[in-house]
Amino acid sequence: MRIAVIGSVMIDLVSYADKIPEAGETKEADDFFINCGGKGANQAIAAAKSGADVMMIAKVGDDMFGKTAMRNFSQYNVDTTYVTKVPGVGSGMAAILVDASAQNRILIYKGANLHLQPADIEKSAEALKKCSLLILQLEIPLETVCTAIEFAGANNIPILLNPAPACKELPVETACKCDFFVPNETELAILTGMPVSTDDEILAASEKLIKQGMKNVIVTMGEKGSLWMDAKHCEKIAPFKVVPVDTTGAGDAFIGSFAASYVETRDIPLSMRRGSAFAAMSVMKKGAQISFPVKEELEDFIQADN
Repeated sequence: MRIAVIGSVMIDLVSYADKIPEAGETKEADDFFINCGGKGANQAIAAAKSGADVMMIAKVGDDMFGKTAMRNFSQYNVDTTYVTKVPGVGSGMAAILVDASAQNRILIYKGANLHLQPADIEKSAEALKKCSLLILQLEIPLETVCTAIEFAGANNIPILLNPAPACKELPVETACKCDFFVPNETELAILTGMPVSTDDEILAASEKLIKQGMKNVIVTMGEKGSLWMDAKHCEKIAPFKVVPVDTTGAGDAFIGSFAASYVETRDIPLSMRRGSAFAAMSVMKKGAQISFPVKEELEDFIQADN
């Protein structure tokens, strides 16, 4: 039951301060970390730490950050056969500011991620055909995402698309070929052009996607939990109550853990609950991947909440 993640690899430069500086203002940070990140890599590591067999298809730079990312994948037993270095190009980088309320602001430089091309899907075709689920995001070229969706559809491989960062150029007819469409509230608002400030508004926006032809829409809503809607029904999964320290990577944590559970159980509500627990545990510590729990810790956390 292997999961393939086709997506971005970043190095996160994370600064913590009581308040994010205003324009033209300089403030002293309370803490600083350099961590491995990127939505694709985060989701791959989250799935691996949740017990899944994971392969990654990505590009890293020909620099020290690229070497760091490769060592990190190896540490968590993620297959990097199709993670390759781009000569003369820097690795992707994210500058992240986290305030006292655990909210973040992120500025990304895609770097080597822009070199992940449709040809890379072709090169990994035989390995992809053996996978039980394909995970995609939008920090790589849109053409590559669309090629991967078409390939997976032609080979009956279930697809989970996390439309992040939100991209209005994403063809609706292509997105509708995915088995799971997993935005957060902000992405849902951008992609539908509808307000999402209340539960009813989130329901209405999700319903619009279903009417456009989406199979399963899962909206991650942070401390408000998550919502699943398909053509027949709708279900809300309650959140796990924790005190957040850093919300960076929480959405990726949910997706990776959900995917690991889904390929094992095929139970959507159960997998959403496990994803919510995994994400809740991740926000209790600083950083993204380094804050993700391992499967045994997750089991203990869920049992304690029952």
